[in-house]
Amino acid sequence: MGFHRLDLSRRRFLRGTALVTGGGALLLLASSATAANKVSQKLAHYQPQPKGAQRCDNCVQWSAPSSCKIVDGAISPSGWCMLYAPAPKS
Repeated sequence: MGFHRLDLSRRRFLRGTALVTGGGALLLLASSATAANKVSQKLAHYQPQPKGAQRCDNCVQWSAPSSCKIVDGAISPSGWCMLYAPAPKS
C-alpha cells in the first residue's frame, strides 16, 4: 500500500512539472518574439480560422490590417494561434 501512494504522488509531481515546464516554454516563446524576431506561424500553431470567440482581431497582439506583433507573415483577422491573448474591452 505504501508503494501505491508513493507512485500516485510521483505521477502528480511529474504531471505538475510537465505543466509548469510547458507553460514556461510558452511564456519564453512569447517574450523572445516580442524582444527580437517574430515567431513563425508554424511554431505559434497559427490557423486562418478562429477558435470559438478567440480571433486575431480581438487579440492584444493584433496589428491591422493583416499582421501580428509577434507572429510572422500575413495574418487573417479571423485567424487564431496559441499565443492568443484577449485585448481589453473598451
